Amino acid sequence: METFDASISEPGNVAIGIPNGGSIQIEGFKHRVDEIVSKVDKLEHKVHDIENFYLTVNKKQTSMSKGNSATKDKDKEKLVPSIKKQQQDASRREAAATKRMQDIMRQFGTILRQITQHKWAWPFMQPVDVEGLGLHDYFEVIDKPMDFSTIKNQMEAKDGTGYKHVREICADVRLVFKNAMKYNDERSDVHVMAKTLLAKFEEKWLQLLPKVTEEETRREEEEAEAELAMQLAQEAAHAKMARDLTNELFEVDVHLEELREMVVKRCRKTSTEEKRKLGAALTRLSPDDLSKALEIVAQHNPNFQANAEEVDLDMDAQSESTLWSLKFFVKEALEVQDKKNNKRKRELCDAIAIASKKTKKVPKE
Repeated sequence: METFDASISEPGNVAIGIPNGGSIQIEGFKHRVDEIVSKVDKLEHKVHDIENFYLTVNKKQTSMSKGNSATKDKDKEKLVPSIKKQQQDASRREAAATKRMQDIMRQFGTILRQITQHKWAWPFMQPVDVEGLGLHDYFEVIDKPMDFSTIKNQMEAKDGTGYKHVREICADVRLVFKNAMKYNDERSDVHVMAKTLLAKFEEKWLQLLPKVTEEETRREEEEAEAELAMQLAQEAAHAKMARDLTNELFEVDVHLEELREMVVKRCRKTSTEEKRKLGAALTRLSPDDLSKALEIVAQHNPNFQANAEEVDLDMDAQSESTLWSLKFFVKEALEVQDKKNNKRKRELCDAIAIASKKTKKVPKE
């Protein structure tokens, strides 16, 4: 079986080599590592989505009252339907609520016919003929003109632009009369007619109002229940996603461990000289890096006390897996450390050069 080669040249340098013929195996390992990295990236996105979801849920729960929280805890005991089922139920509820509102609007239509059939309703049936009547300041006084023909057309609209709620029609009916009362003098016939019809309308509207209020209350309750049910369904879906994610992460750990074992099996045994050089290289590490190196040993050997005041590291007692992990870590740590040292040396040399130039420029007395 071909093996990978690892050697330590000088005490401060850790070199890693690959024998001839091992490149194909290396490519195979790289391919598996790339697959694992790609999978980990996808899992990170899933973790991010789950964290954001529960962060939002926690904020909502914090803002809820104790009464609502109690209701939610009670509802959690029920079977939580899927999100798709909740969406279907929401569509059915919306359709039913729309139908009920249309029934109320038809009842409102009866009130509207009674008002429009009154003998004084004729001035309000069509849009005000501003030009014909010479009302040059009309649009300066009235922000939103309204009349019963416009209301009727919007009630009968089939393209989705019509009224959605009976209160919208009610507001426009009031606007018809209030516009007339605003523009015309209190003693004028139009003002008196508008004021009289508005009073009659309000009287009839009060008779329908309990049904409107009942429907609004029912709709609010249904929407609150639907929102809660959807939230519970989303929580259940994300809980399942979290469980699946845990299993996927476990599988990634298993694949990484298998890969590590494969690498270790293909690594040649570390020689006594290499162990000596590795030990010497460890002494050149910074205190922080040395602590990390000892933690690597502790990870592979639970009995090793990395945080003890005095540590006796027996290289011969370490497994090949531990030695290889140390080789990779020491090599990378020393490279980073050397770069920092070289940078400090350059900065020191630059500072000395600048100081030397300044000294030469000092005039003689």
